Amino acid sequence: MTELLKKAFEAVSKLPPESQDAIAARMLMELEDESRWDEAFATSQDKLAQMADEAMEEFKAGETVPLEDIL
Repeated sequence: MTELLKKAFEAVSKLPPESQDAIAARMLMELEDESRWDEAFATSQDKLAQMADEAMEEFKAGETVPLEDIL
């Protein structure tokens, strides 16, 4: 555990139980959210690489249009 996290836990431990529970709930939600993002990015890398390859193939085949021509 880092020193900063120890300091934060010490500070939180001095709060009333309701406040401690509220902070703990927010921390757990944040950790869960971070886990979901990690999973989403981990599973999307192959799809993103495939899409990038397809875009390059379309560009090389002359099937793309410059953005300024669309706007």
